[in-house]
Amino acid sequence: MKALYFDGKLSLREVPKPARGQGEALIRVLLAGICGTDREILKGYSSFHGIPGHEFVGRVVECDDSQWIGKRVVGEINLACGHCSWCAKGLGRHCPQRTVLGIVNRPGVFAEYVALPVENLHVVPDEISDQAATFTEPVAAACEILEQMTLAPGTRVALVGDGRLGLLVAQVLKHAGAQVILIGRHGWKLDMARDWGIKALSKDDEKLASSSFPFTVDTTGSPHGLAEALRLVEPRGTVVMKSTFHGTANFDATKLVVDEVTLLGSRCGVFAPALDLLRHEYVSVRYLISRIFPLERGLEAFEYLDQTSALKVLLEMGT
Repeated sequence: MKALYFDGKLSLREVPKPARGQGEALIRVLLAGICGTDREILKGYSSFHGIPGHEFVGRVVECDDSQWIGKRVVGEINLACGHCSWCAKGLGRHCPQRTVLGIVNRPGVFAEYVALPVENLHVVPDEISDQAATFTEPVAAACEILEQMTLAPGTRVALVGDGRLGLLVAQVLKHAGAQVILIGRHGWKLDMARDWGIKALSKDDEKLASSSFPFTVDTTGSPHGLAEALRLVEPRGTVVMKSTFHGTANFDATKLVVDEVTLLGSRCGVFAPALDLLRHEYVSVRYLISRIFPLERGLEAFEYLDQTSALKVLLEMGT
């Protein structure tokens, strides 16, 4: 099968079709989304070598359980051991023995086929298009914030970063009742948020007062975003860090102590709430897709992302 493969350099290769293990399904990938984490992998994040990619929608073509054959599915990206104390708590995404699809010791979805355990799969409702389904994983990551903490209706939240994840998090928190202010650099992205009823400000035009929000969220995917989120949070407030990147973030840790600020890392979420939001279109993703490239032009797709301010680029695997 054809796949994008990273071994210090990204290339298009012919590789063996994955052999599914016990309890796994073989899935023909239909569409896959390029995530900021995938781009960081090319810079050395997680020291991953292999087939990257973890956001996808596909169709099951092989499975011991015949009920799965032909189902259109998305898949949770953490593959846990199922036996440790974290797995017993239902937190397999923190299992110390886990592999992570296209990120840690597990081939990803920038390929024509992928194998995943049936327990990781979710059937995509008919109301959700293939393109929208590719957003299930990042919408689930946005929903994880609400699993980790309680936001009372009307809570003011400053969200730093107007990229694809920032726009998704803004919609999820708005739907939960928060008063979200999105801070970014791209006028057309901020206008999109305004069309959804979200207040949006340009970082270049307006500087918000320091220590003025009980909650702030960094979705910039940049080492600089955390510093701005810390600047904006009030004493005893909470900063949620959604960014992952290769390298270190430099910030003044004094404020964490002096203002007794909580710094909350937030990563993957469960898929069921995300699919519900997409099914009812409480989260809009239609205008977040900038371009779709065939897998054969996958290298061009990554170059396009490097050269533009595109939101989301998808890879289409063909038939």
